[in-house]
Amino acid sequence: MLNVRPVVHILGWIVCATALILCLPAATDLAYGNPEWSAFLSAGIVAAFSGGVCVLATRPKGIKQNLNIRQAFLITTLGWAVVSVVAAVPFLYIGVDFTDAVFESMSAITTTGSTVLTQLDTLPPGILLWRAVLQWIGGIGIIAIAILILPLLRVGGMQLFKIESSDTSEEKLFNALQTIISVFVIYAGLTILCGALYFIFGMTPFDAVTHAMTTLSTGGYSTHDESFAFFKDMRLHWVATIFMFAGAVPFLLYIKAVRGHFQALVTDQQVRGFIAFLVISSVVMAIWLLQQRSNIGFVEALTLTSFNITSVVTTTGYASDDYTLWGPGAVGVFLVLMFVGGCSGSTSGAIKIYRHQILLELVRAHVKRLISPHRVVPLIYNGKRLPQDVPYSVLAFLAVFVATIAVFTVFLSMMGLDIVTAYSASVTAITNVGPGLGSIVGPSGNFSTLPDEAKWLLTFAMLAGRLEVLALLVAFDPDFWRG
Repeated sequence: MLNVRPVVHILGWIVCATALILCLPAATDLAYGNPEWSAFLSAGIVAAFSGGVCVLATRPKGIKQNLNIRQAFLITTLGWAVVSVVAAVPFLYIGVDFTDAVFESMSAITTTGSTVLTQLDTLPPGILLWRAVLQWIGGIGIIAIAILILPLLRVGGMQLFKIESSDTSEEKLFNALQTIISVFVIYAGLTILCGALYFIFGMTPFDAVTHAMTTLSTGGYSTHDESFAFFKDMRLHWVATIFMFAGAVPFLLYIKAVRGHFQALVTDQQVRGFIAFLVISSVVMAIWLLQQRSNIGFVEALTLTSFNITSVVTTTGYASDDYTLWGPGAVGVFLVLMFVGGCSGSTSGAIKIYRHQILLELVRAHVKRLISPHRVVPLIYNGKRLPQDVPYSVLAFLAVFVATIAVFTVFLSMMGLDIVTAYSASVTAITNVGPGLGSIVGPSGNFSTLPDEAKWLLTFAMLAGRLEVLALLVAFDPDFWRG
């Protein structure tokens, strides 16, 4: 049987770390003179005690044990769930019920960005900061999973992006730790730069900090009900567009760039495809928008389309305009954009660009074989021949991804939701985009009116989407629990 003692031990440390982070919003509310600071302090004390008990009760005896892949995966899965529950406690103190609190915290930590909270402009600053901090922490956690855990599980072609390491476990651990530290420094540096530019171009210090966190993490939580439409200066919109893109680029490429291999950022096939897709989509949609609105110019139209398309494709979820009012064609386009996603090893969700590129290679090769059945067509990606198991992994992921959306859509429909709301809510939860389509969960809507059963289902869907769907099925395999 699987030894869960090390799993509980590390989860205890994660809860203790969450308790420490709760001091940030507590200090913020205390500085602003809001009495809600005691809610964060109380939640932190309870979390510290609970986590401490788990750590002490399961501390290793004698020789230190190394984690195996089963234990690492279990920590990854349970870590999201445990943090979501602990992080939900402060929301209870502002009158949010338990279902909504867990939904909000899961949406935050998975950087989905769907929300059940209203009247954000009147909420205590501590709560607003807590939402942003959760998304920022979730972002770095997502990167760590994408470059350390999922490649080892060989999920959906992620084995293409394994970090280089040697054979010994000690050196593997050192390389992994070194990689995560480098990623964290770059992630924090980009966040600081984004926040500085937000402040220079007119945001208040508080808005600059919170929005920088939710931009780099491609989470999309705002401190205002209008989301990014609250800010009228178009320079802020372009800053957000650039840094949403930055958050959706593979962070391993940033490490290579810092180490002197800057060309890696421009020669990578995934990044080139990502840039080309965003540019073409934004320009085409800007031309469409000019036909729909006669009172705007091309620059304004391009600003609107670039911001909102980048927001959806990178699964950030900000909205500077209600794009469902851009015409039926735009609604169809944005529904498709929800599936695209950013690059592997980034903070974005959805299918990811590289899987679309590999799928196109598979289709191209299949068409050539239809013409010449005995022809050998090598599958090349980033200048290298694809390992034989990668195409199979990608196809398996896509099949499970589409099937999962279908299943969740059926269940939500049975709960009384109309088909547009049910389908787009399923898609936006699985892809971790945030807003869906329609008047209920669209960019101008809110998830608060959904029945509790639907919220719990979508909470699970957000977790499944963040774990790349297929990876979550590992926990349901009996063989996983043996050995």
